[in-house]
Amino acid sequence: MGVMNKFMNFLGLQDEEEIVERERIVEPQEEIETPVQEPRKSNKGNIVSIHSQKNVRVILHEPRSYEETQEIADHLRSRRPVVVNLQRIRSDQATRIVDFISGTVYALNGSISKIGPNIFLCTPDTVEIHGSISEILNHEG
Repeated sequence: MGVMNKFMNFLGLQDEEEIVERERIVEPQEEIETPVQEPRKSNKGNIVSIHSQKNVRVILHEPRSYEETQEIADHLRSRRPVVVNLQRIRSDQATRIVDFISGTVYALNGSISKIGPNIFLCTPDTVEIHGSISEILNHEG
């Protein structure tokens, strides 16, 4: 009977509190004790929500200087994907920004993808990127 209760609890068909109450009823009581209310701990360590993030916010950022790169890194650390447009910045500063963001993405186990000329998609490890748009990039070049 105990194995069946554990199996039903594992599947989420039965709460652990019900199992404890049923097992107490089945066990013969030798002494009659006054019930002491104990704080019941529900074992919710095994329950995982399917909807971990309800609203995912994608940040669009167009830095004008290297100093704004820290804001992009802060968004990535907060687990938000960032689209970075580097079209309005000098190429030497754009290279420095991409280097800094690449290091941040690497440290967070995320990924960075080029989605256009001087436009990058930076994502944390909670976001997966599938596919590529390399055909579009080749036609523009």
